[in-house]
Amino acid sequence: MNVSSIGSLSTNLSSAKTDQAIGIAVLKKALDSETSTASALLDALPAVPTTSSLPSNLGRTINTTA
Repeated sequence: MNVSSIGSLSTNLSSAKTDQAIGIAVLKKALDSETSTASALLDALPAVPTTSSLPSNLGRTINTTA
């Protein structure tokens, strides 16, 4: 390794760290946006009714044979 390439190497490493930090910041903002969007979608879902409109003998067992 020659002495003149040390400065270039230092600059390249610094640039790579900066690029990585920017990428992480953008990723965090994207994740925050996705989190708020998912939360809004979940809040928009209608409530599940607690009483079933099916007769009491339906929906209690699963037929596992074909």
